[in-house]
Amino acid sequence: MRKYLWNYYQEIEEKLKKQTTFSAKEIEEHLIKIQFFQHERMIHLLVTLFYGLFTFLSFFLALLHPLLFVISLFLLIFLIFYVVHYFFLENTVQSLYKQYDKMKQKERTSFFKQFFR
Repeated sequence: MRKYLWNYYQEIEEKLKKQTTFSAKEIEEHLIKIQFFQHERMIHLLVTLFYGLFTFLSFFLALLHPLLFVISLFLLIFLIFYVVHYFFLENTVQSLYKQYDKMKQKERTSFFKQFFR
């Protein structure tokens, strides 16, 4: 997902540099992609929160049995990677919002819409 999201972000950045206008269809497609990425971000947030909770609980269980401390450290390492990935999703989706705003500014409008806004 990380590569897919990053490639899509770069593709839109290139279009923003090259194109002077965007059709309503292009903008709508961008919004649909944003919704997909928002869903992905929400799922990763839930997974990260629950994974963090289980990691936290595993440290309490490690007080009962020292061998569980090793497992808790592994869980903590994986949690760090989950958090880093979640922040990548969060920041990139917010960048997609900014791209959407730029696309709306460059939206191709009909002759009549220009005068009746």
